[in-house]
Amino acid sequence: MEKLLAIVDDDPGIVSTLMSYFDKHDYKTKGFSDAKELFTFLEEGRPDLIILDLMLPGMSGFEVCKKLKERDRTAGIPIIILSGKTEETDKVSGLDLGADDYVAKPFSLDELNARIKAVLRRRSPEAGEENAIKIGDLLTIDLQKYRVTSEGREVELTPTEFKILELLSSRKGQVFTRERILDYLWGEEKVVVERTIDVHIRHLREKLGKAGDIIKNVRGIGYKIDIE
Repeated sequence: MEKLLAIVDDDPGIVSTLMSYFDKHDYKTKGFSDAKELFTFLEEGRPDLIILDLMLPGMSGFEVCKKLKERDRTAGIPIIILSGKTEETDKVSGLDLGADDYVAKPFSLDELNARIKAVLRRRSPEAGEENAIKIGDLLTIDLQKYRVTSEGREVELTPTEFKILELLSSRKGQVFTRERILDYLWGEEKVVVERTIDVHIRHLREKLGKAGDIIKNVRGIGYKIDIE
């Protein structure tokens, strides 16, 4: 089944180019010139991935990304930011708001296609995988609504914290190196150092309370989830 890409950019030339390219590469596409058009479409439709420019009229791409991740209906939609803003702070801000990747303009269409395939591959559930991960009576991770419940209490996580918990929970007992976690979060666009993961893990443990104890540090390697 063809995947639907929503392309949001105020430059009609870029929208037209992307739609023409991806229509020929086994995708369906819909183009939007601003956030208002996108959110109107999202009231009824649901794309498989959103390609989002940051410099939009009326509402910036950062604001759009934040609103998408705050709403249950759209929180699970992968986002690739496509922008001429190349400062490291812009990349970090976009990724921390929940974007799955950040591609700087000018860009290669073939590279963007590869990035899209990588994000969809990471985010697509494997055959038979449920939409929620349960870890005993401690944690429930709703992969569709981006919600985490710890001992019956809903926990508010940042998108980065959620994705780290999602990765660790996907293979309970398996050790994930810091490099592997960075790859999962940001792919080739790693703009932070490995020790940043330690900070996210510390905040994650604090928010989860008692359940945070299941996230174990493997000295000199990385982290795993282990239920003793």
